[in-house]
Amino acid sequence: MGHFLSIISYVFHPLFVPIGGTLLFFLLTPYSSLEVQSGNILPIFILTVIIPIIFFLILKNLGVINSIFLPTLQERKYPLYISCVLFLMILYKVIPNNYVNELFFYFTGLLTATGAALILLFFRVKTSMHLLGMGSLLMFMIGLSIHFEKNITLGISLFTLLTGLVATSRLYLKAHSKAELLVGFIVGMVSQLLILKYWL
Repeated sequence: MGHFLSIISYVFHPLFVPIGGTLLFFLLTPYSSLEVQSGNILPIFILTVIIPIIFFLILKNLGVINSIFLPTLQERKYPLYISCVLFLMILYKVIPNNYVNELFFYFTGLLTATGAALILLFFRVKTSMHLLGMGSLLMFMIGLSIHFEKNITLGISLFTLLTGLVATSRLYLKAHSKAELLVGFIVGMVSQLLILKYWL
């Protein structure tokens, strides 16, 4: 059971949330050309997966961080700064070249949530980035279902179950308290919920 929950923590790492939401959008959208898809997916993958991994390796070699799960408050600071900068690059450089309204506001929500987690860090509040990511994706999925008038109740139910598994894995691994998980989930969901009115 312990190995299974550890795998869940890796598979649903917040690193994969931006590209996960992007792929989800292109799976559900009834209108998108191959050019628009490749113009968004590849640069978003590079900026949100490849570059953060490179920064992680650099910071680990410098002794700034010790684990990909960033257990301490101090370790979380630099990756959150980097995430904010990368989200801004996507919003100002990537999406405007192949403009997709829904993705623009999805990343605006992610930037808002990451900024909120960073602000909470200065108040010594540790936010679960795993649950922040799951909450963001879940709310975005619900928004896409309404926006495109597609019945994906089964997918939403499955993702809700997966969110519960991720929360269980973080508790089992003693990475977070229940309060930290709840704060992360609320920050993620609310950040997307506040943005919904601009694209629905």
